[in-house]
Amino acid sequence: QVQLVESGGGLVQAGGSLRLSCAASESILSINSMGWYRQAPGKQREFVAAITRAGSTNYADSVKGRFTISRDNAKNTVYLQMNSLKPEDTAVYYCGARYTTWGPHNYWGQGTQVTISS
Repeated sequence: QVQLVESGGGLVQAGGSLRLSCAASESILSINSMGWYRQAPGKQREFVAAITRAGSTNYADSVKGRFTISRDNAKNTVYLQMNSLKPEDTAVYYCGARYTTWGPHNYWGQGTQVTISS
């Protein structure tokens, strides 16, 4: 099973940008979908964005127009470019993977903390 390692989190001011990376232990071409989720303190984990093997993307309404998910198949890495960050974006961000066409992302990384100061 794939192992996922997130990086790129940190502390930035509101309005700033961050790029998260998710490195996979195997070719991401073998993975149907990879996604980003986040969990704020006291809240449930929520979907942020996903990208399929074919390159199709979808986003949560709360991040549309601000976040961009992309993949580099040669590097087995998925990215989340986050712009115009808001304090409410503060959370631990997790990378997830799914081998099947449908269903939940069920392989997870350890998460990376993103903190946005106002």
